[in-house]
Amino acid sequence: MSTATLTREETRTDLYPSRGGMKGNIVPRQHPVVWSPADVQPPVDRELVEQYERNGFLVLRDVFSPEEVANLQAELDRLRSEAETMHRPEVITEKGSRQVRSIFKVHELSAVFERLASDERLAGLASYLLGDQVYLHQTRLNYKPGFHGKEFYWHSDFETWHIEDGMPLPRALSISVSLTDNTPHNGPLLVMPGSHKHYVVCEGETPPDNYTMSLKAQEIGVPSDENLEKLAQQGGLVDTAGPAGSVLIFDCNLMHGSNSNITHLPRSNAFFVYNAVSNAVEAPFCDQEPRPEFIATRESINALKPRRNRPEDFLPS
Repeated sequence: MSTATLTREETRTDLYPSRGGMKGNIVPRQHPVVWSPADVQPPVDRELVEQYERNGFLVLRDVFSPEEVANLQAELDRLRSEAETMHRPEVITEKGSRQVRSIFKVHELSAVFERLASDERLAGLASYLLGDQVYLHQTRLNYKPGFHGKEFYWHSDFETWHIEDGMPLPRALSISVSLTDNTPHNGPLLVMPGSHKHYVVCEGETPPDNYTMSLKAQEIGVPSDENLEKLAQQGGLVDTAGPAGSVLIFDCNLMHGSNSNITHLPRSNAFFVYNAVSNAVEAPFCDQEPRPEFIATRESINALKPRRNRPEDFLPS
């Protein structure tokens, strides 16, 4: 059969295969971490950009003022109160309870978080690091209430976004805004520095509608214990704790996870995934249907225009 008769899906090359009968493995990343040319001036100190390239993450403190945080917290609480009585797919509850775990597509449910997602302190930095205009691949609020917030197991987001969403390259990143204090004790995100420079092939088949379970407890797309141990031995384990108003930026291929929150201190964050417009999703790199739009933007790919917000722009709707 000539290539002229093949579909785009049949001719495209999967540069980051995983699952589907493959054996677990660690292979080198094939693409940059920072995509902007060296002669482009970054919106933060060059030293911070180098740290991000080297470690795969960056914690910036005091990005948002106490007034801004207070307004965002009020909107966070309002949405959670509404979500507790909602039965809609964007609201994910903890396994075995009605405790709200995450609210997805939050930028469409709240004008406040839509403005936050396009804030120049977030979207502008994402655009620089990815060397392109960016759009929102995914947004959500992560709630981890005191005593009841469950863990997020070790994983690389890119492995899932590539296999289940069809994201071609690791040209995306996540930004998490701390809306409560993230302490070393209340289940902050844990990361393996340097792991973003390796792609971890995971074992297993992708079942239909895997997202219905993985958003509560991820079991598919999880590296083997052996490969997790290798990465941890190479780069160590670091928590990304920071006070409310801090911002965590991390590469889409960074290995990360978090423990359950067994303290009385809640841990809630606004979470935005920025993808390069040139890296828009295609067909999934597995034999399943794409995940729903509220998890992975496919139909409404619109480049963000970074905006300069004021504290009053974050007042609850």
